[in-house]
Amino acid sequence: MSLVVDCDVVIPTTGRPSLLALLEALERCEPPVAGRVLVVDDSRDGVVAGIVAVGMLASADRVELLRSGGRGPAAARNRGWHAATASWVAFLDDDVLPPPDWTARLAEDLGEAGPSTAAVQGRIVVPLPRDRRLTDWERQTAGLQRARWATADLACRRLALEQVGGFDERFRRNYREDADLGLRLTAAGGRIATGGRTTEHPVGPASRWVSVVRQAGNADDVLMDALHGRGWRERAAAPRGRLRRHLAIAAAGLAGAIALARRAKAPATICLSAWAAGTAELAWARIAPGPREKREVQTMLLSSVVIPFAASAAWLRGHVRVTALRARARRKPAAVLLDRDDTLIVDRPYNGDPAAVQPMPTAREALAMLRAAGVATAVVSNQSGIGRGLLSPAAVSAVNARVEELLGPLGPWVLCPHGPKDGCGCRKPAPGLVLAAAHRLGVDPRRCVLIGDIAADVQAAEAAGAEAVLVPTARTKPQEIATARRVAPDLVSAVRMVIA
Repeated sequence: MSLVVDCDVVIPTTGRPSLLALLEALERCEPPVAGRVLVVDDSRDGVVAGIVAVGMLASADRVELLRSGGRGPAAARNRGWHAATASWVAFLDDDVLPPPDWTARLAEDLGEAGPSTAAVQGRIVVPLPRDRRLTDWERQTAGLQRARWATADLACRRLALEQVGGFDERFRRNYREDADLGLRLTAAGGRIATGGRTTEHPVGPASRWVSVVRQAGNADDVLMDALHGRGWRERAAAPRGRLRRHLAIAAAGLAGAIALARRAKAPATICLSAWAAGTAELAWARIAPGPREKREVQTMLLSSVVIPFAASAAWLRGHVRVTALRARARRKPAAVLLDRDDTLIVDRPYNGDPAAVQPMPTAREALAMLRAAGVATAVVSNQSGIGRGLLSPAAVSAVNARVEELLGPLGPWVLCPHGPKDGCGCRKPAPGLVLAAAHRLGVDPRRCVLIGDIAADVQAAEAAGAEAVLVPTARTKPQEIATARRVAPDLVSAVRMVIA
C-alpha cells in the first residue's frame, strides 16, 4: 500500500534527544513515508544534523534538514511547509512516536478528506502509569489527549495554509500557535476533521519548575484575546485555567509585602493571610490528586508559591506586548502592491505559457507573511506584449491564473497593456496602476507600498504618493539601486522591512 494522497512531513525541533526516536519510528512505518521528511532545526547551534548523523538512520539520506534561526516553533513550521511541495503537509512534534501503521492510517484520513477539509487532526495518546496516581506533570501532558487542535500530529492542506498565511510567528513558544491556526482555518470556511490515526506522546523529562516556566503561556493568552476576541476559548475548547486566582493571590502577596514594609500591621495581616490561604489552596489542588510522595509534595509546595507571581508577570508582559503590537499595526501599510515579473515569478519575456511560470525563490514565504499579518495585496504589472500584438489578453490571464495557483490568491490584478510609446497614464513609471490598485482595494495610495525590481516600480509608487522597496535582480541597473530609498536583498526581507 502507498499513500493515496501526496503528503510531506515537517518536524520542527531544537535537537531534543526524542527527535532520533521519532525518526526511527518513521523509518519503521509501513508503507514508508511517500513524501519528503523535512526536519527544521530551530536551535541556535545547529545540533540537529549531528543527531541525525549519529543515529545512522537508513532513511537519513531522505531526511532534509532546514534552519529557521531560533525564532520559535511557529516560524520553524512555516519554514518547513514553505519548502514542502506536496498538496498536504503533516506536522509532527519532535517528542511523539507514530506507530508502524501511522502512514497507512494517514493515507486513509487524507483520502477521506472532503474539499472543504482544511486539516485532519491525529488522535494523541499519552501512555500513563496504571499502578499509581499521576504526578502534576503527567496530568499536564495527559491534557494533550483532550486538545481540539494539536500540532503534535496535524495534517494541513497546503492551499489552506497559503490562504491564511500559515502559523503566526508572534507566538514564540510551543503554545497557542495551534489554536490560533485552527481558529483562522475555520474562520476562512475550512473544516478540521479528526482522523483515525493515533500518535503516542510519551511523558518527557521535566524539571521541578516546569509548571512555573509554563506560566509564560499567559502572555500568549493575552495575544489570543487581542486577535480572536474574548470568545476564542469556547471556539477552541481551551479551558480558562486559574489566571484570575493567580492574579488575586499575587496581588494579595504584593499588597501584604508593601503594607509590611510600611509597618501597617492590620492591612499586612489581612493581605498576607489572603495570600497564604490562596497559595495553600493552590498547593493542595495540585497535591491531592497526585502520588503525594515526598519529592512531589515538596515540588508542589515550592512551585505553588511562585506560580501566581509568574503567571501575573506573564499576563502583564502580554498586555505590554499587545499594546506595542497595536502601535506597530497603526504604522503598518494598508496594502502591499507587487510587481509580477522578477518579483513574484521569474521573468520570461512575453510569456503566454502557464507551464513556464516559475515562482521566485522566496515568494511563497513572503506572501504567507503578508497574509498572516492581514495586509491586503494586489499585483501591478506592465504587459506591453498585449499592445505589441505578441500576447493575447487570454494568454496573460492564463499565466496570471497559474501564478495564483502556485502562490495563492493575490488580490486584484491591475495591468497596463500599452507599449512605451502609447502615452498612457497607467504604464509604470506613471502612477496609474498604483492609483487603480489602491482604488480597487479601497485604501489610500499614501498607505500603500509597492515592491518591485526596477526603477520604474519605484518611480510609479512615488508618483502616486506611495512608498516603494526595490528588490534588485540581475537586470536591475546599479544606478537604480543607488537612487532607491529602500532596498532589500529578497522578497521576504522586503516584506519584513514593510510590516516590522
